[in-house]
Amino acid sequence: MSDQDYQQYWLQQIDQCQAEGLSGAAFCKLHQISYHKFVYWRAKLRETDSPPPVVGGFIKVVPTPLSSSKLTLLLPGGLSLTGFDAGNIGLLAAVLRQL
Repeated sequence: MSDQDYQQYWLQQIDQCQAEGLSGAAFCKLHQISYHKFVYWRAKLRETDSPPPVVGGFIKVVPTPLSSSKLTLLLPGGLSLTGFDAGNIGLLAAVLRQL
């Protein structure tokens, strides 16, 4: 039997165990399966299903030139507030506090 055949067999056993709602030990005892092998393959198959670990760190932020000096605030639901600039930035702060 190839490694791929073993993987397929144990994947079926693990899925069946979950479908029956039994613990691994109870499932193996009921179906006369080696619990040691069941645990080994369950751990091995979980390793292949795991998503890659998330690596913390920084992302690069690249500023893009604005077409005008005005700011636009885009809100969920499609609402947008435009016309903010350095001269009325206090108004933007007041609007944000109200949200």
